[in-house]
Amino acid sequence: MDIFSFYMPPRLFFGNGAVKKLARARLPEGRGLIITGGTSTTRLGYVQKVADALAQAGHETLVYNKVQPNPTIEGVRECAALCRAEQISFVVGLGGGSSIDTAKAVAIMATNDGDWWDYIHGGSGGGKRMEKDGLPIVAIPTTAGTGTEADPFTVITNGEEKIGGGGEKCFPAISIVDPDFMMTVPPHLTAYQGFDAFFHAAEGYLATTANPMSEMFSLKAIELIDRSLPAAVADGSNADARADVALANTLAGFVETLSSCSGEHAIEHALSAYHPELPHGAGLIIISRAYWSRFCECAGDRLIAIARALGRKDADKPEDFLDALTELQQRCKVDDLRLSGYGVQPEEFEKIADNAVGTMGGLFRVDPRPLSREEIVGIIADSYR
Repeated sequence: MDIFSFYMPPRLFFGNGAVKKLARARLPEGRGLIITGGTSTTRLGYVQKVADALAQAGHETLVYNKVQPNPTIEGVRECAALCRAEQISFVVGLGGGSSIDTAKAVAIMATNDGDWWDYIHGGSGGGKRMEKDGLPIVAIPTTAGTGTEADPFTVITNGEEKIGGGGEKCFPAISIVDPDFMMTVPPHLTAYQGFDAFFHAAEGYLATTANPMSEMFSLKAIELIDRSLPAAVADGSNADARADVALANTLAGFVETLSSCSGEHAIEHALSAYHPELPHGAGLIIISRAYWSRFCECAGDRLIAIARALGRKDADKPEDFLDALTELQQRCKVDDLRLSGYGVQPEEFEKIADNAVGTMGGLFRVDPRPLSREEIVGIIADSYR
């Protein structure tokens, strides 16, 4: 067996009402900055619940509530400036992956010189190493899709570059996964986010970096999503289904840390870099059949195992996975999405493929076999309708 490592430093609290654990959390003295986006986390009372729990622990809090979907480098810079000016002691990412990813980048910028993009490896990033530990990070997801509460990565957009970054210094110190905070996510977003978690788990199983520990988490996450994502989409008040999908999301975050996403994610990040209105999970759904079909011959056993985790216990050929994937999309009512519906045009295909390779080319290197530029363009073209 090849050598693999398991390093998962976040202290994870999972379950209904878990946010109350913040009242006894070990955090440095001083003020915390709650980083969130939009109005929903305030309107639904989540910001106040977090602030109240931290107040019980003796912490004052400030709120930065300007995080956008597909968070930008400009937002990171603005939030980091506030963090330094107010001498913040720790940050709380409250919301979807955008808020938590922003919190991770801000935590590093608060203690290190320069700009977040200086520490990005890929595209126009500076490729520098983070010299100092960031501020402690508390991650509190209100969606079940990114798994960022269980990994050390961020995805930030800078112009037409949407690039993952991070490293061990970006792990949360504490992660609170409270399914009560996820009950109001609309059906279509529940589906998009759930498929993002699914592909984190499935890509991590497909990738050449997979190992026995990541495989265990991958297959369990896939089983939970198959069992409960359609139910959560159909009835957002189904507490058991929401908890299953939340757990699957966290397990898939472990997979991201232990293994890797693959070229599918690189392609989608390029698509949504040029078309920010394309939700990440929706983009993954759209390109999924075209991407995964490229590996039926070289990774058939892997695809069969995923098909069985999706409930097809008699699966014996890789095409069974493609059928199971389509069926899951149908059960979640997301099988009719198309790139043209988000403004993608055929004349962009080559530019998007080049962006994917140029910004996140490392993900293609863990695919079961190399994909040529022509094949990447073909995946985008095959997904267009």
